Amino acid sequence: MKSINSLSGGKTSSYIAANYPADYDVFSLVRVDDPSCKFKDEKVRQLVEDRIQAPFIGTAEMDTIVYTMLDLEQYIGRPITWITGPTFEQVIKNKGGYLPNKITRYCTTELKTIPIAEWRYKNIEGPASMRFGYRANEKGRAKRMLEKTNANGMTEVKIKVGKHKDGRNKWKSIEYCKPDFPLIEANLFKDSIEQYWQDKPVRFAYMNNCVGCWWRSPLLLKKMHQKEPAKIESFAALEEEYGNTFRSDVTYNQLIKWKPQIELFDEEFNECDSGYCGL
Repeated sequence: MKSINSLSGGKTSSYIAANYPADYDVFSLVRVDDPSCKFKDEKVRQLVEDRIQAPFIGTAEMDTIVYTMLDLEQYIGRPITWITGPTFEQVIKNKGGYLPNKITRYCTTELKTIPIAEWRYKNIEGPASMRFGYRANEKGRAKRMLEKTNANGMTEVKIKVGKHKDGRNKWKSIEYCKPDFPLIEANLFKDSIEQYWQDKPVRFAYMNNCVGCWWRSPLLLKKMHQKEPAKIESFAALEEEYGNTFRSDVTYNQLIKWKPQIELFDEEFNECDSGYCGL
């Protein structure tokens, strides 16, 4: 059975790549079309385009994640496979302009899971195991994933595998992977991961996952606007364009206009606030 490390760009999945070599290390890049979010380093932007074989304007995540993956590849001494699906804006358009939210959360599936599943279908014959960066305190997340597996212990994903003669998409449900959680088995917590990366030559973002992820608290989203104004404003622009919202309690334009009574410091937030993308 072939093994795959599912990489998100965070310290935990990067730890797995560094300490649990696999047949494949795979990273799915979330792209955006908004030119205001353009990746500033033209040389690196072209490098990314060459890797994904698709246009790359920018990412919905912090730009540092691109450097994370380039640094990590050098550090582990193995090639990382970069893949990508439709852009964030294309996915929303395909969904009829209905923005993803806590109830209809399709973004992880469309931007991460399906692109990886399609790559896996084309490149790996037979069953495959996939390692996920869940730590010892995240047994509940692992349990929920395992509860969704089939009788063979495999997760299933429905992907496009071609076209019918009439032009309609041809779909197929595939056995995507057998989930594996090495950090839970090793009883590793966040402190061990943080300590490991203290003296290593890999750059990490303040937080990974999409900058404007609606799972994040409103206060953190306001903090993210201070760090990445163009990216949060692109989320606000999507709400304006489609007339619905990512959150039920506040719009992104309202968040942008907030004037906090006190300064919020980086250490007041942690990954529990960051919004899990499910990988």
